[in-house]
Amino acid sequence: MNFQKAFRLFLAGMTVAAIGLAAQARMASADYKNALSGVSQVKAIFDVSQGSAFKLNLVFWAVQDVYNDSTVKGLSKPPQAAVVFHGPAVKLLSTDKNHYKQQNQEEVKKFQETLRKMKSEGVRVEVCQYALKVLKVDPKTIISEVSQVGNGFVSIVGYQAQGYEVVVIP
Repeated sequence: MNFQKAFRLFLAGMTVAAIGLAAQARMASADYKNALSGVSQVKAIFDVSQGSAFKLNLVFWAVQDVYNDSTVKGLSKPPQAAVVFHGPAVKLLSTDKNHYKQQNQEEVKKFQETLRKMKSEGVRVEVCQYALKVLKVDPKTIISEVSQVGNGFVSIVGYQAQGYEVVVIP
C-alpha cells in the first residue's frame, strides 16, 4: 500500500473513531422518545456484506448497542437481533488466514471475538453457504459461533416476515 493511501485510510479511521467517541459520550444522555414512541420491542436483522474487518470493527460497536442500549432493554419486550453474512464478509468468518492475508489479522481476530461475544449475548449469527461456495471458503473453516444457512437472503426475508427490521451494512 502506498503512503498516500495509507495516510488517507489513517485519517479516515481517526475521523470515524473521533465521531464514534463523541457519539458514545452523547449516548449516555441519548433520548429515543421519538424513535421508540409506541414501540414495545426492537427486532433487527443486520445484512452484512462488507469485507473489511477494520470497517466492521468500527461499525459493530453500534450494532451491539442496538440490543444492549438500556432504553431498548427497558421496553416491555426484550430486544432480538440477528446478523446474516454474505458477499466478501464471509471470508472474515473463516479460520483460514489465506482468505484475509492482506488485511490486518488482528482486526479479523478482533471481529471474530466480537461475533463470539454477540452470540453469547443471544444474537443469532448466520452465514450464507451459497456465498461460501462462490467465494471458495471451506464451510469447515467457519468459526463455530456462526450458523450456516443455504441462502442468506432466505434468512433475511424470513426474519423480516417475523417483524425484524433490516439494517444493511454494505
